[in-house]
Amino acid sequence: MVERFAHVLNVIAKDAAELATELRGIGHAVWLSQGYAFDIPFTGEPGDVLARARAASKEAAADINVVPADRRRKKLLVADMDSTIIGCECLDEIAAMAGFGPRVAAITERAMRGEIAFEPALRERVALMKGLPIATLERVYAERVRLNPGAKAVVATMRAHGAHCTLVSGGFTYFTRRVAMAAGFDAEFANTLLDDGTTLTGLVGEPILGREAKTRTLENAVAEYAIDFCDSLAVGDGANDLDMIERAGLGVAYHAKPVVANAAHATIAHGDLKGLLYLQGYSEEEIRDA
Repeated sequence: MVERFAHVLNVIAKDAAELATELRGIGHAVWLSQGYAFDIPFTGEPGDVLARARAASKEAAADINVVPADRRRKKLLVADMDSTIIGCECLDEIAAMAGFGPRVAAITERAMRGEIAFEPALRERVALMKGLPIATLERVYAERVRLNPGAKAVVATMRAHGAHCTLVSGGFTYFTRRVAMAAGFDAEFANTLLDDGTTLTGLVGEPILGREAKTRTLENAVAEYAIDFCDSLAVGDGANDLDMIERAGLGVAYHAKPVVANAAHATIAHGDLKGLLYLQGYSEEEIRDA
């Protein structure tokens, strides 16, 4: 039925059954996850329908988006790591463990909001870590780094349907290697923390992977796998994710800063990462947990 319509209204919410009733003036709900996520294929101007649906459900904690019905399932996922695939900012956690967390976290917050450029902000924060034992990184990974709910399901499901999945981070390879393996990604790209074999030097490998480099990672993957940009999905939460989100066929802001949420094609502000699958029209029966 969806194929007869140009667009789909996608709704994800804990009280989705009630919302399906409220939105029946737009169209008939097609359930993806009973009581939790549904589509409404529709005709009409997408912006008007989206505004109408969000206004009708403004009291609900719901993720409501409009996506094109054509080529909805993507062949490439490029995902940010910190605060997207995992629930923390690794650099902030390193600093917190070392005793100067608030200073670093404040710089991180300004960079993620787009108030300061990413590259100098990263150099400034890394410089504060000069002399920190390398063993601190292992402690941070073991004690603080956890996959966000739905991370494994997104990667496993998309890969099972032939998609390629790439993890990209303005953070560090020490963590992306481990997170990529834990979540099942095909590839990972990040910055390198330099050390002298025992302690951190306070320097990061150049050139720094930041906002522009994340977009190049998306562009390189599209070229490598010989797909169109419309078949790609990018997801992130901070300002350095913004360009790749705008460049992708479907760019999703995940529990994101306002500057990102306002520019993304779709937003997930309440649900977990499985929302990326519902946005693509996957039903609960098709989703793999690992």
